[in-house]
Amino acid sequence: MSEAVDVDSLSLDEIDVSQASLYQRDAWRPYFERLRREAPVHFQADSPVGAFWSVSSHELIKAVDTNHDVFSSEAGGVAIADPPENIDPSMMIENFISMDPPRHGPQRKVVSPAVAPTNLANLEPLIRERVVDILDNLPVGETFNWVDRVSIELTARMLATLFDFPYEDRRKLVHWSDITTAVPQTTGDDSIDENARQAELMECATAFYQLWAERAAQPPKFDLISMLAHGEATKNMPENPQLFLGNVLLLIVGGNDTTRNSISGGVIALNEHPQQYDKLMNEPRLIPNMVAEMVRWQTPVIHMRRNALRDVELGGKTIRAGDKVVMWYLSGNRDEQVFDDADAFRIDRANARQHVSFGYGIHRCMGNRLAELQLRTLWEEIVKRFERVELAGDVVRLPNNFIRGIKEVPVRLHPKR
Repeated sequence: MSEAVDVDSLSLDEIDVSQASLYQRDAWRPYFERLRREAPVHFQADSPVGAFWSVSSHELIKAVDTNHDVFSSEAGGVAIADPPENIDPSMMIENFISMDPPRHGPQRKVVSPAVAPTNLANLEPLIRERVVDILDNLPVGETFNWVDRVSIELTARMLATLFDFPYEDRRKLVHWSDITTAVPQTTGDDSIDENARQAELMECATAFYQLWAERAAQPPKFDLISMLAHGEATKNMPENPQLFLGNVLLLIVGGNDTTRNSISGGVIALNEHPQQYDKLMNEPRLIPNMVAEMVRWQTPVIHMRRNALRDVELGGKTIRAGDKVVMWYLSGNRDEQVFDDADAFRIDRANARQHVSFGYGIHRCMGNRLAELQLRTLWEEIVKRFERVELAGDVVRLPNNFIRGIKEVPVRLHPKR
């Protein structure tokens, strides 16, 4: 579909929000506005990812996300994409985000201390040190890609810290995160070489098996791999290769995409709303609330999927057992019934924290406070140094219906006088 399409002229049957191109072109808003208005629970019978129900209102997204007795993560995974039909069964990964109770809780509990408040307090000086190092080495007076020099670099440094991964190889973690979600059903790209992708994921698995063996033989430390290797519920994870790789990739993707794309999206938001940028410079005390608004406005994870375990009524529609149900967090965060002038970016929005970007319920993003801490620290240091991070060219977005990815944000820095 072209950007000139009149969404209101389409029949509801023609509205397929799984198209990756909608997110690459940033053309998704009118589609979800129509669904929220006319069909907040909407059945798409025919799409490249098969039949699915779209849940697009804030209220009904929360209803699905908190009802794991009916809407299962385990029955089909958490992405709209189904596994490729020809995939080797040994490559079918699993992880705790795609588990229902009682399996979910014990595995999540093992790694939760890494992002507990006391550990975040210990991490904050290190985060600030790395933010300062990145910002003080940026080129002033010339155009550069903010995504590469700041968003990816800060994320890579923090991932390496959380895993105690070899620091010089930190960008491998970001690369493995990217290829984890790079499947045709999410990107719309049928040219992806699945064999090459699987080979790279095996490289990731091999690297982490080596780390695991080292950490298991050492006294427990406070990195994620050591926690898993010594945790009662997870210490035997290497005996299940699919579970091992699945949980490693979950932690990598979770630590990468939320923070990285919110850092990029925040710069875009402030440039599109210059009065809000002025307000930020005049009232830096608003930064913590601004961070929540950035996460709402960007919505790094576009959707999560569940499968119905039994027939159920939702929003006046009957969902049948086995049906695929997709919660569109991006739409819930623009719900006019919850957020006044929802498409606007307001750094002092009173209810910014009501966003559903981190999910809602038992699967709420474990590292949400760490992501907020990184964003807060980054913007505290930015406003000390720069009058503006000015958008200096066209933003390039990635085609993906799962991760709202941003590839290029060309900027020019204006230092404080």
